[in-house]
Amino acid sequence: MSTPIHQEVVFNGNPKRLYETLTEAKKFSALTGAPAEISHEAGGTFSLFGGMISGRSIELAPDQRVVQAWRARSWPEGIYSIVKFELQAQGSETRLIMDHLGFPEDQRDHLASGWHKNYWEPLQKFLEAH
Repeated sequence: MSTPIHQEVVFNGNPKRLYETLTEAKKFSALTGAPAEISHEAGGTFSLFGGMISGRSIELAPDQRVVQAWRARSWPEGIYSIVKFELQAQGSETRLIMDHLGFPEDQRDHLASGWHKNYWEPLQKFLEAH
């Protein structure tokens, strides 16, 4: 079993804005510059970064939490990890707490840095611009 990745990042904006950006395909595409398809239903599928990441949303608690069964296209068939985003309001900001577990161990360093490069940094810029 892989060692989980735990990251906490504070963003300008309220939990609603962060939740919408993570769960609405149009906003996520604007954030990343890559195609995205995201179902609005728990149990629905998603495809991010033009299909590089795909999976299913297990839990969608508006403005509070997103839990996904998540996989990279390069992983062996049938391998899914779990990603949980918790959103906590802190005045005019939101603390996003992300836990990622169950991924192939040899992917840990790549994933840990990828969250910063592909999610947190673009998300910070997107929220400041919109």
